[in-house]
Amino acid sequence: MKFILRFKNTFFIWFIISLFMVSCGSNNKNQNTTANKITRNKTKQVTKSTTKNTIIVGADRFNKYIPLLKNKNIAIVANQTSTINNNIHLVDYLNNLFPNKLQKVFAPEHGFRGKADAGEHIKNGVDKKTGLPIISLYGKNKKPSNEQLQNIDIMVFDIQDVGVRFYTYISTLHYIMEACAENNILLIVLDRPNPNAHYIDGPLLEKEHKSFVGMHTVPLVYGMTIGEYAKMINGEKWLKNGIQCNLNVIPLKNYTHQTVYNLPIKPSPNLPNSKAINLYPSLAFFEGTNVSCGRGTEMQFQIYGSPFLNKKHTDFQFIPKPNFGAKHPKHNGKVCYGFDLRTKEKLNLLNLEWLIEAYVNTSNKVDFFNPFFTKLAGTKKLQAQIEQGYTYREIRKTWLADLEKFKKVRNQYLIYK
Repeated sequence: MKFILRFKNTFFIWFIISLFMVSCGSNNKNQNTTANKITRNKTKQVTKSTTKNTIIVGADRFNKYIPLLKNKNIAIVANQTSTINNNIHLVDYLNNLFPNKLQKVFAPEHGFRGKADAGEHIKNGVDKKTGLPIISLYGKNKKPSNEQLQNIDIMVFDIQDVGVRFYTYISTLHYIMEACAENNILLIVLDRPNPNAHYIDGPLLEKEHKSFVGMHTVPLVYGMTIGEYAKMINGEKWLKNGIQCNLNVIPLKNYTHQTVYNLPIKPSPNLPNSKAINLYPSLAFFEGTNVSCGRGTEMQFQIYGSPFLNKKHTDFQFIPKPNFGAKHPKHNGKVCYGFDLRTKEKLNLLNLEWLIEAYVNTSNKVDFFNPFFTKLAGTKKLQAQIEQGYTYREIRKTWLADLEKFKKVRNQYLIYK
């Protein structure tokens, strides 16, 4: 009897415990499910609130271009700005996603990692991280050869531009499009914002002054993203013999030409911040003169000066020295008298006043301009106008008719307003 009673009591206790555990488990499951739903909802709310007006670059719109790359042999034009989510390099991502299908990397001026000086010769090599061959498109080989494109099905172009005619990435784009057209290769351009897209200004390039720092009859500042610019190259038949490229532009999302965009990665060694990028179209004219625009300092394209400027008419001085991005800076080790522009308001037009004032106040007018100035300006008229004493307003009036004609051409290729 005792054994039976003990068994009944034990069975009853275990039964009660089991019911309790089932009840608790059910409650926990419901609570966890509810918690998970709340968490997912919060995540959705956070995502919506942070991405509603956030610019999404072409490289981050995976569903638009990744399906096109499947089972294809891929080449890519890339540099340090070619990232997804601003931290993962597109080359690394594609190499992991499509093992043995990414064949090679083509690198523009400044190299694949963006560390070379302006104008420095870049050698071909191998990327240490992926083992992929890197082919330079700066120097003698500006255009991929037929041999270099053998067995390539698709070319991906992902380079951050700054919207200025003499910034050589659009010249590299031209040659890439031409090579793809000649070899029947689809070109995918992953679009990125143009930080200088909010205005159009400057003289149009004259065909007789065409060079790698100016290949097309466009103003100095043309107000288009690199994707829009690619469409214009194609549509205007600027490629050799009027050929056209099989082009697919992956557009930006949540972007207009008036959208303020601060580049997360330096587009080149001497454009360190948004102020330099905004001043670059105006100050880069000094590259064709005996005036320094800050190479060899930490204030590149935010200051200008020269040993030949009258220090009584300046309020700033600096001494250029070799540094990252400028191994042999202009006026190395010499005191340059000039101006600090870092606190100036954002420019919405080119500023020629600084260039004109520098010419007026130099003690060395004979050597003020060098032949590179005409290549940058795209015309001989600008130098002649400054030497003849034209004011900025008088000079700009001579551009206006050409600017209006260009805007009509430009409008045909705009993706964004």
